[in-house]
Amino acid sequence: MDILLIRHGATEWSELGKHTGRTDIALTALGEAQARALGSELGDYTIVATLVSPLQRARRTAELAGLAGLSATYTVVPELAEVDYGADEGLTTNEIRSKTPNWNFFRDGPHGGERLDDVAVRCRMVLALVEAIGAKHTAAVRKRPVVACVAHGHLLRILTAVFLGETAQWGAHLGLGTASLGLLGYEHGTPALIRWNGETHLRGVR
Repeated sequence: MDILLIRHGATEWSELGKHTGRTDIALTALGEAQARALGSELGDYTIVATLVSPLQRARRTAELAGLAGLSATYTVVPELAEVDYGADEGLTTNEIRSKTPNWNFFRDGPHGGERLDDVAVRCRMVLALVEAIGAKHTAAVRKRPVVACVAHGHLLRILTAVFLGETAQWGAHLGLGTASLGLLGYEHGTPALIRWNGETHLRGVR
C-alpha cells in the first residue's frame, strides 16, 4: 500500500524556525490557506484511509484539506505526534547551538527529549498499521490506492527513512516544507520514494 505523506500547514513557530514538538500550537492564516490548497492535489489519489497526528495543527490541516470526506476511514493515531524535543522545545537551531556548538538534531537528538531510535519504533508501528489497512484492500480501484498520513516534519522524515530501510538519522537528507506532499511506494517490490516535498498546490498561496 502506498503512503501519502502530508505535513501540516504553517504555524507561528514553524515560520520562526522554532522546534515545535508537543506544544499544541494552531495554524496561522497562511497555514490554513495552505491546508485548503492541499485539496486540489488530493483528488488525484484514492485514499482508503487517513491517519492523523493528535496535535491540532495536523488535525486542522486534514480538516481543511477535506480528507474526512475523501477517505473511507479517518483515525487519530498517537504514534504520529511530532518528536518530543524536551529542553529544545520552542528553540531555534541557532539558539540551541549557542549552548551546544555544532549541535545537529539528527546526529545528537534533542536535549532531554525523545531518542530518535524511539521515534523510529513509533514509525514502525505506523507502517504496520498501514500494512494492515492495505491487506484489507485490493488493487481493484479506479486509481492507485493510498493511506494518507497527516503529521509533522521530523516525524515524517524519520518515517520515510524507516520505510526505505534506513536509520532514523538518515532523515537528515530529507527536507519537507509545510503543507507539502510526499509519496512512498514500491518499484518492482523495492521500497521507493516516489514523490517528495511536492508544493505545486502552494503557488500563489499567501
